[in-house]
Amino acid sequence: MGNQVVGLGLVAVSLIIFTYYTAWVILLPFIDSEHVIHKYFLPRAYAVAIPLAAGLLLLLFVGLFITYVMLKSERVTKKAQ
Repeated sequence: MGNQVVGLGLVAVSLIIFTYYTAWVILLPFIDSEHVIHKYFLPRAYAVAIPLAAGLLLLLFVGLFITYVMLKSERVTKKAQ
């Protein structure tokens, strides 16, 4: 039951982020720049910078995880021999 709650929470957060980002990048350029809705969104330059930074961090952590697993498995095979 606990895993389902965590999964539902992750899906809900992902849906909120996707909706916010879609409105920010796709819908906001068609709305007048003096409209009050613009104060709820970051400047457009961040629309590229934030996903780029998140992608680079993801690649970094995946690389670190793969390196850790490979080094750990290498130690286990040396001990077995």
